[in-house]
Amino acid sequence: MEELERVKRKIKSAGELQSVVKIMKAISSTNIREYERAVESLAEYSRSIEMGLSVVMMKSGKIVPAFSPAREGGLLGAVIFGSDQGLCGKFNEQIASFALGILAEMENEETRAVAVGERVIGHLEDGGLSIEAQFSFSGDFLGITEVMGEVLVKIEEWRIEGGLDRIVLFYNRPESGPMAIFRPSMARLLPLDERWMNELTKRRWPSRSLPTFSMDPDWLFSSLVREHIFSSLYRAFVESLASENASRLSSMQAAERNIEEHLNELSSQYRKRRQEAISSEMQDVLVGFEALMGERRG
Repeated sequence: MEELERVKRKIKSAGELQSVVKIMKAISSTNIREYERAVESLAEYSRSIEMGLSVVMMKSGKIVPAFSPAREGGLLGAVIFGSDQGLCGKFNEQIASFALGILAEMENEETRAVAVGERVIGHLEDGGLSIEAQFSFSGDFLGITEVMGEVLVKIEEWRIEGGLDRIVLFYNRPESGPMAIFRPSMARLLPLDERWMNELTKRRWPSRSLPTFSMDPDWLFSSLVREHIFSSLYRAFVESLASENASRLSSMQAAERNIEEHLNELSSQYRKRRQEAISSEMQDVLVGFEALMGERRG
């Protein structure tokens, strides 16, 4: 009976764990869809910013430099997006390994790095990269805006101090393939891509008449560039969060399968132990009955 009770306790614990895993799966699925909708909205917002930049540059007839041209081997600023929570598989290890590999290939004179998410820092520091600031995420969309504001303040500090040649972002992007859940990616934040900006000046306007503006072109251009930088940071963070939740969902699905297999094994053990207990009790009854009948015959 003691063995039977022990198996029952294991079944109960496994069932409770299975309930927790199902809740985490539901939360991850909901988060993924929310972040996907955010990315879709950002795409339209980014298009509006590009249209504004296109008009300003076409009207002014020049490209106002938002940042000095990149200098090979100079000072590099890196923003690396990881996670603040666990149970997301190799999410942090993969982006850290990817970032360290790319930074090593760049061979910069100096790299200044910040991390968004606490759990990626250990992997980066193990690879020899010093993290000078870390930003945590509170878990809602208002929290994303707050964190991105803090990152922008840090980037502005780098620019004020001078000597910064490039700023790049490292983050995981959701992957639609049947095997991959996400893939590590790098995006250049600053300086702006001159080829992309030249393409904007040649982009056809969707209507017959171009919009007009009365404010100073340089000021308007700078404002649109700031919006573009914020949008790029926000998009990288949202895609990283979507990838994190997709990785966690995959981990929870694997955990659920393992728990179900374990529950099947425990249920089989329980049925076996219960049958043994019933057989033992029946044997005791039969032995007692035979002993009683023997006493009566005597």
